[in-house]
Amino acid sequence: MIVKGVDILEKIRKLKARDNEIIKAVEEIKKAGVKMLRDEEWKEEDELMLKEGKVYVPKDEGLIVKIIRLHHNMPMERHGGQWKMAEMVTRNFWWPGVTREVK
Repeated sequence: MIVKGVDILEKIRKLKARDNEIIKAVEEIKKAGVKMLRDEEWKEEDELMLKEGKVYVPKDEGLIVKIIRLHHNMPMERHGGQWKMAEMVTRNFWWPGVTREVK
């Protein structure tokens, strides 16, 4: 599981440069000369963009599906349905429409 997680983070780092929204956020951060934007809503850490402490996932359908599948295959005490899945994914990751995508 850890190896897959590391692979996902590496892919996110590579895709970050191609994502226009994240490029704009990074440029604003660099212009401001700080590692935060809008009361810590966005910050850059270890070459990853974090939105409210969660790894921002660039727009890449394959990557999003991979993240959802990774969480879907995790053992749970009981099946919690789509809301439990959404909660698990959003503990560490965020992208526009994440809850909708998980459903």
